Amino acid sequence: MQDNAQKILNNPKFQQLVARRSAFAWVLSAAMLVIYFGFILLVAFGKSFLGASLAGGVMTVGVPVGILVIVSAFILTGIYVYRANGEFDELNRQILEELK
Repeated sequence: MQDNAQKILNNPKFQQLVARRSAFAWVLSAAMLVIYFGFILLVAFGKSFLGASLAGGVMTVGVPVGILVIVSAFILTGIYVYRANGEFDELNRQILEELK
């Protein structure tokens, strides 16, 4: 068991998988942080913009902007899952095949 673990850790494809997955996760995390903190800063310093009426009704600009923040989290998660199920799973399969 220990021998298999060492083989996996030394496999260049495993190191490639870890590097790609980590870099991609950091990019998506940074994107979400920018979106979230941008929204918080907008709430703090752009109250008049967020409180402005949308099309003259009772709904303000802040409601769709807030919904976009939530939807962006789902979209970024979907992007990660799509890539994980494709590229990352394929690399993982190749690593396991080489182990046999």
